[in-house]
Amino acid sequence: MRSKQETLKILLDTSFILPTLGIDTGKEVTQCLRKLAEIKSEIHISRFSILESLWIITRLIRTADLNTEHFKIGLRSILESGRYKKIEENSEIFNEALKLYRLGHKDIIDNILYASSTQLNLKLLTLDTELKEFIHEKSLNDTLISPNQIA
Repeated sequence: MRSKQETLKILLDTSFILPTLGIDTGKEVTQCLRKLAEIKSEIHISRFSILESLWIITRLIRTADLNTEHFKIGLRSILESGRYKKIEENSEIFNEALKLYRLGHKDIIDNILYASSTQLNLKLLTLDTELKEFIHEKSLNDTLISPNQIA
């Protein structure tokens, strides 16, 4: 457990970016984001989560009424507010992501995020139980953190 003064360095999974873009991902995510705002934290994002968010948004545009103005403001906030730090993926991260794919985890975005968290010494905030089970099954370094672990 971290001390009260220690900064929590965290990489957000896509589910935790979507609310800022105007997409409801549930009460658990909303409450977790509020907790992150209250504690000493350094929040990191990946351009691949932005890409995954865009895939989700394009599906919503076709099927639902999406508030595009909220999306534009949220995206600008994520990319330009200074609250979020953009990570820079390198060849090691991509090679590790492909290794995870070969080991059996077929979500390449999750693999990139996980590899980023291990290479950059960040906790990956996620709801993804499948990824967590995969990491434990393969005895990999567990960098994952769930919303209920944010104090």
